[in-house]
Amino acid sequence: MTLSQAPSSHPAPQIKGRNLIAVASGKGGVGKTWFAITLAHALVLGGKRTLLFDGDLGLANMDIQLGLMPKSDLGNVIAGRLTLNQAIEYYEEGGFDVVSGRSGSGGLADIAPSRLQILSDDLALVAASYDKVILDLGAGVERTVRRLTHNVGICLVIATDEPTSLTDAYAFIKVTHIERPDMDIRIVVNMANSTREGERTYNTLLKACEGFLKISPALLGVVRRDSKVRETIRSQSSMLTRHPNSEAAADVVNIARKLIT
Repeated sequence: MTLSQAPSSHPAPQIKGRNLIAVASGKGGVGKTWFAITLAHALVLGGKRTLLFDGDLGLANMDIQLGLMPKSDLGNVIAGRLTLNQAIEYYEEGGFDVVSGRSGSGGLADIAPSRLQILSDDLALVAASYDKVILDLGAGVERTVRRLTHNVGICLVIATDEPTSLTDAYAFIKVTHIERPDMDIRIVVNMANSTREGERTYNTLLKACEGFLKISPALLGVVRRDSKVRETIRSQSSMLTRHPNSEAAADVVNIARKLIT
């Protein structure tokens, strides 16, 4: 039985899109997909019925990180062979549902805007059956990335202290704010050497947002650098199963608590 088939505790009514959370970044290599997976698991441990959606239409790799061999994926949905509901599979180790992308299929990045809009609307409908839906977006500010945020209520932008990460995170925030000025954008600093250093990285990004965009996206949390992250990814497992007491795991659990309350 999948989580979506299990008896529901009837999630509380949500403000439109507030339970749909996008995880984004300006560039790749900042740990975005690992964070999305760990956050989904943390939300389940917090008692939330959760769906994890692989929205990286060009370079999907969530199934690889989870060690899944999905029977269906987003490619079948976009091709019209399956509905979005039919593509949902249960990830037993984490206790959440998953919609997998198609690993290495760059062709999905070129789908028509109308099809992307339908996919975004379908996801919003599916989200009504969950407490939280985590949408792992592709890196960058391309059309496919932006279209999938149409019904999103909260957008978490993942950044590190690398100058290119900060520059690209700012670019994503700028484009998103222009297109969706009502979007609740929050910052997560990943791979920080310490919580204080992560806060300094956030302040650098905050100053740019306040100076040029006149907005002040909040810091949702700092995830400390942790050697166990790489080992977890290599083992194709969940951090909260393999190393639940690690620093990075604790940091993501704290972030999940803020999203729950």
